[in-house]
Amino acid sequence: MADSSSEHCSYKYEDYEKTADWLRKETVQRPKVAIICGTGLGGLADMLENRVVFPYKEIPNFPQSTVQGHAGQLVFGELQGKQCVCMQGRFHFYEGYNLATVTYPVRVFSRLGVETLIVTNAAGGLNDNFKVGDIMLIKDHINIPGFAGLNPLCGHNDERLGARFPCMSNAYDKDLSRLAQEIAEEQECSSLIQQGVYCMVGGPNFETIAECRALKLLGADAVGMSTVPEVIVAHHCGLRVFGLSLITNKVVSDYDCHETASHVEVLETTEMRTDVLKRLVGKLLVKIYNFQSAPANSSETKSV
Repeated sequence: MADSSSEHCSYKYEDYEKTADWLRKETVQRPKVAIICGTGLGGLADMLENRVVFPYKEIPNFPQSTVQGHAGQLVFGELQGKQCVCMQGRFHFYEGYNLATVTYPVRVFSRLGVETLIVTNAAGGLNDNFKVGDIMLIKDHINIPGFAGLNPLCGHNDERLGARFPCMSNAYDKDLSRLAQEIAEEQECSSLIQQGVYCMVGGPNFETIAECRALKLLGADAVGMSTVPEVIVAHHCGLRVFGLSLITNKVVSDYDCHETASHVEVLETTEMRTDVLKRLVGKLLVKIYNFQSAPANSSETKSV
């Protein structure tokens, strides 16, 4: 087993298989969709029925979540008969974990047969047109840690897990994004929906004013401290990816502004939008299964 505190921590194919085998023995559920719940968004797992819950500390090779707003457990369950697995709490680079450890669950999901990954996060709004409480569908990302060589794919590449040089220009599935927009219109919450570019920074401090201005110039619409490593690994594994950011605060980019970002504000906003996100993600989960099982020439496929 790899040491999650090691600077050069890495895992082998057999490590992922060991964890996947343990989970297969502990539950009969075989979900095709996995959801990573961001800060304060663990309530998404509460919508599941026939739940089987595994605290991270019980799962072989799993690290522990240490951040407020992250319950630290894996939840298997069903929604309208469709199986799903949710991470109630993710792992972050700023917690001291190597990126191989941060992304470990995604590799395990792939070994379990998951085909689609839904990633959610709480993010600061950089785009001046965004409001607190908006939901941004992620169309692309900027990996600031990656600019410094911090990438979960660094090191030996096992071809059984994915190609050495994966293309990332199509990391976020456009069909799933369009489907989410249709669902938002059906549920009359389309006024909350935005699309944009998510930028990952290392954290754990919130950004300086100069940094926020620089990120705006780079074309980022929202900024946070997670998500990108999981998306990179999911795409490397061949999973379809859908991502959304809940805009929980507006970043400070004016030196005359006296407002400051806080984790309390983040949690308050996520609580305010929990019900909307449950409906949106829940309906998306069901339609993903319908899409995966639909014949190639069916109307369901055409609508996506």
